[in-house]
Amino acid sequence: MPQRTILVTGGAGFIGGHVCRALVGQGVRVRCLDSFVTGRRDNIADLVDGSDFRLLEADIRDLDACMEAVDGVGAVVHLAALGSVPRSIDDPLASEAANLTGCLQVLEACRRKGVRRVVYASSSSVYGDSAASPKQEGTEGTPLSPYAVTKVMNEAYAGLYHRLFGLETIGLRFFNVFGEHQDPEGPYAAAIPRFIARLLDHRPPVLNGDGRQTRDFTYVGNAVQAVLAALATARTEAFGGVFNVACGRSTDLLTLVDLLRKALVEHDPAVAGIAVEHGPERPGDVRASLADIERARMVLGYDPQYAVEQGLDRAVPWYVQHLR
Repeated sequence: MPQRTILVTGGAGFIGGHVCRALVGQGVRVRCLDSFVTGRRDNIADLVDGSDFRLLEADIRDLDACMEAVDGVGAVVHLAALGSVPRSIDDPLASEAANLTGCLQVLEACRRKGVRRVVYASSSSVYGDSAASPKQEGTEGTPLSPYAVTKVMNEAYAGLYHRLFGLETIGLRFFNVFGEHQDPEGPYAAAIPRFIARLLDHRPPVLNGDGRQTRDFTYVGNAVQAVLAALATARTEAFGGVFNVACGRSTDLLTLVDLLRKALVEHDPAVAGIAVEHGPERPGDVRASLADIERARMVLGYDPQYAVEQGLDRAVPWYVQHLR
């Protein structure tokens, strides 16, 4: 049987690097397409010299590059995006170009080249201002940011390409993924790496608002498991659909900081005494987020192996090693 080849767009990103590593570990030949606008070479440094890994430095906004990248692959994992709510508010046009036009070009390249399956990253942001809890895939809300709008449209296009052209599209609505290799630097850094960096620097974590906002924090190992399950499933009801990828448990930001202190204190006892600071609420932020993951369990066989605490136990030592 010939070796399977899979393209991972955004493969040098935070989640992408973990997905590439997992696929290579399964004996898959991986093509990694990344423009390095947000991706980092460090995320794939252990893979680049391997015989089963090929790096294509290109941009998904370039249709010709997408056509070349998907040629001959058995499936695509589409993760490339500008993945930040605040960044999309600062620059909606850049968000649209990368997240919506880019996604459409990946889908179109797959259609033209006869690629059978596309597993793509959606986001919990599609639920917008919905007060429903937990969020089920049929829950509807008004998007609160340009980023959220692009993800809603990604899902619409993916569903359309399934219905019109038979493409086996599967959308994964990731909920606040965290873990090793997530960038703590810059104005658009995610909460967990940003908080860890400040605590290790003996500075207070800054919470936007009162700190009672809740999130379904999801360790990256769970996200990778969902991607692999979506690539492997033969369940036809998965195609053209979307699935929540989370732990099914919410944690408020004040509790999160307490968990981080406990995880870091054995590395640096001074962390125990660092308080938080409160800043203004951010435009576009969702107040509460909790996923219902039953559909992903039933259809994809998704079974998250890491609770928040277990994920932090794996991620924190990496940050201690790399931020000091």
